[in-house]
Amino acid sequence: MNNAIEALKREFKPYRLTKKKKVTIMDSTSGTFVIKEKTGHIKETYEYLLSRNFDYFPELKTNNREDVNVFEYIQDFTTPREQKAIDLIDLVSLLHNKTTYFKEVTQDKYQEIYENLKDNILYTKNYYNFLYDKLIEEVYPSPSHYLLMRNIYKIFGALDYCFKEIDDWYTKIGEEQKIRVALIHNNLELDHFIKNYKGYLISWEKAKIDSPVLDLIGLYEREWMNLNFEPIIERYFRNYPLNEYERKLFFIVISIPPIINLEGKEFSITKEISKKLDYVFKTEVLVKKLTNSEDKQF
Repeated sequence: MNNAIEALKREFKPYRLTKKKKVTIMDSTSGTFVIKEKTGHIKETYEYLLSRNFDYFPELKTNNREDVNVFEYIQDFTTPREQKAIDLIDLVSLLHNKTTYFKEVTQDKYQEIYENLKDNILYTKNYYNFLYDKLIEEVYPSPSHYLLMRNIYKIFGALDYCFKEIDDWYTKIGEEQKIRVALIHNNLELDHFIKNYKGYLISWEKAKIDSPVLDLIGLYEREWMNLNFEPIIERYFRNYPLNEYERKLFFIVISIPPIINLEGKEFSITKEISKKLDYVFKTEVLVKKLTNSEDKQF
């Protein structure tokens, strides 16, 4: 990328370069540009989005280099985090609405998804069974181990929920001959949304055609600590109603407890356990509220 920067400096003659995470911002007399290492198929993704009347992304200024892309720079207006999240989910639901179609799938595809998820749930349950059997023998547990053992029932409760729901999901999805897919951003987080006079999604390198549910899962897993997700998901459900098996899949995947690592210094381990337990508790509350809300509607 350094070679690309030097070449672009000769072309644009910038008066300032600013490094920000994985991009370089180049200020020049001809404008401000964002330089980012080239991965994925941005040009093809943009062309498809434009064909679907979706233009909420930074303009690609040059794509003729093999190593980097050059984008227009868009100033991000200061917006309260919760409002920015609502604006983001509105744009994501618009993306899904604009690019949705139905794709024929075989029973083998459903079985593959089912088996992968079930294996993940089983692996997680075996892991926590092992921890439980190991820690229950401790006479004087450390603060971190005590914290985990006092709350491990919530982890097992989440796993029991996942086991029950995945079988129900497989029964319902097996009756479908087509699955709904769309172009998904596949890298959603608040930092990848810019609010200017209109909204823009950035970082499209991982975009692909797949189930829209994956965008919701990715956003939740990255931002669950920072946002109240109940109004965000309800907003999405109003804009882009999910069918029963899509909602169920979303609830199952986010409900699988994250693995807790017990290696390291005691303070770090305790923080790790507290964070992962917060995820389990917060997700359980969210799923219950959204499920109860659905029950009232139907």
